[in-house]
Amino acid sequence: MKCKKWISTAAASMLLATSLFATPMQAEETRTIADESIYDVLVDRYFNGSGKNDEQVNTQDPTQFAGGDFIGLVSRGDQIIKLDYTIVSIGSIFATEKYDGSMPISYTALEPHFGTAEELTTAVDYFNDNNIKVMVDFPLSNVSANHEWTNNTDWVTSTANGQAQFDLANPDVQAALKAALVEFVSAYDFGGVRLTNIDGASEAFLNELIAAVKAVNDTIYVIANGESTANFDADFHEDTHSLFKEAYKDVDLIAEHVTKYATSGDKPSQLFIDSIWTNRFTYDVMEGGNKYPPNRLPLALTATLLMPGVAVTQYGTEIGMNGEVGPESHQYYNFKTDEELVDVIANLQSLRNQSWTLRNGEFNILKNEDGFLAFERKSDEEHWIIVINNTSVTNRVNLSADVIGEDKELRGMFESDIIRVNKNGDYPIILDREMFEMYQVIDKTGINISYMIALAGVWILFTAFIIIIVKRGRKRQES
Repeated sequence: MKCKKWISTAAASMLLATSLFATPMQAEETRTIADESIYDVLVDRYFNGSGKNDEQVNTQDPTQFAGGDFIGLVSRGDQIIKLDYTIVSIGSIFATEKYDGSMPISYTALEPHFGTAEELTTAVDYFNDNNIKVMVDFPLSNVSANHEWTNNTDWVTSTANGQAQFDLANPDVQAALKAALVEFVSAYDFGGVRLTNIDGASEAFLNELIAAVKAVNDTIYVIANGESTANFDADFHEDTHSLFKEAYKDVDLIAEHVTKYATSGDKPSQLFIDSIWTNRFTYDVMEGGNKYPPNRLPLALTATLLMPGVAVTQYGTEIGMNGEVGPESHQYYNFKTDEELVDVIANLQSLRNQSWTLRNGEFNILKNEDGFLAFERKSDEEHWIIVINNTSVTNRVNLSADVIGEDKELRGMFESDIIRVNKNGDYPIILDREMFEMYQVIDKTGINISYMIALAGVWILFTAFIIIIVKRGRKRQES
């Protein structure tokens, strides 16, 4: 099994390389958030890189701090880097009474369990050096009742469950929040800010905060985890995760609505199958039946990554992390699990990051029926066909020359198949159940030289692998 996986990975890597080598180079325009993909991580739940800040850490109690820190993000940052996300979101990192940062007591001090300002700077620099922006959360309200500002009683509208709600219509509160936000983003080389707990904030005030951040650095992205008509770089829709859950929790589902927020407009939407604030997708899949999440996750993630929008993926999704909303879904990251889905995500992301068309190209739905989704992303330079067969049977779509073009063929990225026009003038795409594939539309080539070179390379690697195994076996016998 491991040998087969090794060969498949080598083949996929070579075919991806030869495919992109054969693609015309595209002029890279100024990046927007539509070019990005976001990986959400909770600092406390990722990796414990330093024991010096482990005061009152309890890894056996999921409601308590577990020891993850800024040093841990750097120590095991390779796991994040190989997923090829372009933004890592590290949540709220202010001093807090709760491991997930949801009970902040300050807008200036960092959480001691996470580390020092110097260690945060090191982590930010580390990811920036690897072409990954760092995004942080800035909660506007719902802070700890012990927050340093709650002494100003006229700033607080109510308290419940140990949390205080600020009066976001109060000019003094607005001024203080704006000043704190500007000071925070000015202190570190952040690439993004997510404003959270925005209920009660007017559009005008949110726009003022967004403008203040952009004044510090106009390349910083500003998003939210709540619905708003303010000038955020990407829209947020509360029902997004439910749309994906209902579309991909099982096969043969009516899933036409999954493309609801997939638009090629000026302002993309955040696309996510779950989030830090919801049940895990895996939990929802298994609830009420023994479905098989490893079949569900690649299909759902492919949709979020390749449809127009900003893919937002919660940490641990790539290893099938489970759990109901809250501490159960915020498990400590397990670095010893199978990485098959990691490879799938990395390959998808590699293609997306190297193709302007897959990020910003024209989007057209070719078929969306009972779990079978086919769509295209195209520009003057490239043309891609993405097919997701979330049904219980082998399924197909026949694409005409009007869609594909004359004298063309389709090259599969993962199964390496070539689809040519048939006698009816169609390009028939046939896909097994619960599978996805990406096809690049290329000129008809006859013998595909790049493919043959890649295939030869795979066999050379395989032969070398077998020779090494045989030699090792002989040495063991001789000894």
